[in-house]
Amino acid sequence: MRHDTRGFATGSADKLVKFWEFVLVEGNVGEKSRIGVKHVKSLQMTEDVLSVCYSKNGKLLAASLLDCTVKVFFTDTLKFYISLYGHKLPVTSMDISTDSTLIVTGSADKNIKIWGLDFGDCHKSIFAHDEAVMKVAFVPKTHQFFSVGKDRKLKHWDADNFEHIQTLEGHHKEVWCVDISRSGDFVATSSHDKSIRVWERTDEPLVLEDERETARELQYEQSLVASQETTIPGENAENEAESAGKKSMETVRAAERIMEAIEVYRQEKAKQEDFEEAQKADKTAPPPDRHIILSTLNISASDYVLDVIKKVRPSELEESLLVLPFHYICDILILLNEWLLHKKSVELCCKCTFFLLRVHHNQIVANKVLVNVIESLNKTTREVVKEVKDVIGFNLAALKFLQLDQQDTSESFFKDFTGKVKDVKRKKRAVLKTVASV
Repeated sequence: MRHDTRGFATGSADKLVKFWEFVLVEGNVGEKSRIGVKHVKSLQMTEDVLSVCYSKNGKLLAASLLDCTVKVFFTDTLKFYISLYGHKLPVTSMDISTDSTLIVTGSADKNIKIWGLDFGDCHKSIFAHDEAVMKVAFVPKTHQFFSVGKDRKLKHWDADNFEHIQTLEGHHKEVWCVDISRSGDFVATSSHDKSIRVWERTDEPLVLEDERETARELQYEQSLVASQETTIPGENAENEAESAGKKSMETVRAAERIMEAIEVYRQEKAKQEDFEEAQKADKTAPPPDRHIILSTLNISASDYVLDVIKKVRPSELEESLLVLPFHYICDILILLNEWLLHKKSVELCCKCTFFLLRVHHNQIVANKVLVNVIESLNKTTREVVKEVKDVIGFNLAALKFLQLDQQDTSESFFKDFTGKVKDVKRKKRAVLKTVASV
């Protein structure tokens, strides 16, 4: 559309840019006049034309061609002005800023380029979308613009600072088009999901650092999910299936909570050792202040670590333990021995113990500090598991006894009831015979 809205230009695969003007067509007698269009002139191009765009001052016309270039012409004389080249695939869309100093182009190569219209220099090339860019549009009276692509996203950009402001998601399929109101308060998008969405600017302040942090976290989580690392290093992946879990932000956060709990345990342990040393010199030495978390929950440091591990989802436990550095594994093995001695969460402790021994076998064997811990853990685990096994066996035997007893009771109950029914039927027959004889 021309800046004066009196005409427009079209481009086609026939390698022509055609210029049209609106005209008032007089109707027949008794009919109202109607608006029509009239072909004014044409501009021959060397390649198929994909899109055309007028500058807001009406002096320039840009046309994107199939050869991945953008040709800019003067609108009054149709003389060639400058050529913009740099995209690897054809330019699908372009727009010129309100002051006619910048032109932004979006291409099927997933990139957006910002150009100056004074000399045709490329100010910045941005990898904008995960799929082809379908449409770009400037916000009126600013150098900010929006872009949409086949990756279903609407993105907001700053062409002066070359910054990504925010990403808006809502469509379920490819987004084909975007347009902006004159005030810049509303953005409309249309998609292959058969919907048109209208986005409204809000008064809520937008902090770019927060947006970037959110984008980085999302990218990191996607990289974790996409990684194909072996779940348990050193094992033969051909003969054994991998764990059902996978790395995600939840497993990483669970590992961080476990490490924080172990740090609290280390601090309390160091305080207790210092207190014992101080008591040897002075028996009136005051006890150390407990950590605020332990005081609030009224539990010991070792129980706090166990409580944190219990809160990790069973499907994420192994992946969370796998993320931990080895120096934290040493503390966990010591704590596992302590928990098993006191018979706390035996099943969970055995699961963690066997997994850690399988994963870090080489490092544990080479560590002299853990020799006594592993020997004690071996003895304690066998004893505790044997006790649990005996309890489970006793309970199973008792349940089987109750089951057999119930079955015997049920059979006798039904037998007695069947006999009673037969007696009732026999009495009825006797009464009927007596009445009949009378």
